[in-house]
Amino acid sequence: MSVCVLCDLWPPYRPRRTARLHPHRLSRNTYTAGIKVTLSSSLQLLQVSIDDIFLTEVEMAEEDIQAKLQNYRTAPFDARFPNSNQTRNCWSNYLDFYRCQKALDAKGVDTAPCDWYKRVFTSICPISWVQKWDDQREEGNFPGKI
Repeated sequence: MSVCVLCDLWPPYRPRRTARLHPHRLSRNTYTAGIKVTLSSSLQLLQVSIDDIFLTEVEMAEEDIQAKLQNYRTAPFDARFPNSNQTRNCWSNYLDFYRCQKALDAKGVDTAPCDWYKRVFTSICPISWVQKWDDQREEGNFPGKI
């Protein structure tokens, strides 16, 4: 009987009555996750190549996480609106966005901090509501206080 080189499992390494194969069962030359594994190679060389790829995957994952955080579009949890009905949350963030823009425009400051409110209400609110409210604001009969 031989031991699995990667995980030191002896056969029988699977429970009875299952058709699953061992996760490291390899043929002579098998491609797994972009690594060409040759069974005659030493364990050290195999370990180094797996570590190198793991590190690059971790670095790529960190870059992906940073990019996702910068492009984050979903609204976070707001403790003021704990229930599943998010209508008031939508309305509140829509008003807060335009209030923030109005206040910062009056001061002559950049309105970039207000973009967070816009991300939240575009994530939560139905598009038809936002279009309706925008039309009402343009016509001058918007019911909210901005």
